[in-house]
Amino acid sequence: MNHRSVKSLTLLAAGMATVGALTVAPAQAATATATTTSSTTETCSPWSLQSGLSTQVCASITGDSVQFLGRVGLAGPPSPDFPPQPQTLVTTLSGQVVGGPSLGSSSQYVNFLASTVTVNGPTATVACGSTVSGTFAVTKFGWGPTPVTVNATVPC
Repeated sequence: MNHRSVKSLTLLAAGMATVGALTVAPAQAATATATTTSSTTETCSPWSLQSGLSTQVCASITGDSVQFLGRVGLAGPPSPDFPPQPQTLVTTLSGQVVGGPSLGSSSQYVNFLASTVTVNGPTATVACGSTVSGTFAVTKFGWGPTPVTVNATVPC
């Protein structure tokens, strides 16, 4: 082998190593986003569309403590021709033990522009093994709510 062939093979091997590293990186990133801490579990509803917005509700469980969270985001990327306008939204977030008592409810005004906003809702202590249900709704003058719901079981 001459010097040029060795150099070409070295470059080819380096290129293949780079491709291998790039194909492994996304799988590692996906795994990192799917992990939760050993003490907290978050269960979320799918995102639901409502008048150009996406809404989601989550139950964050740590031990026997449950907190409900609502999220509001854009349904898609903003258009350069029609940038997002500030909106005042009314949010309602409630939780209950399925087949049992209410865990509370909260209503808040939220100023929304383009970034996802998280609304903190009721927090309660719940017996292990119980199933909890959270509901999140967003309204604005001119359109009514399209609530999203999540169910989660408190682990023992």
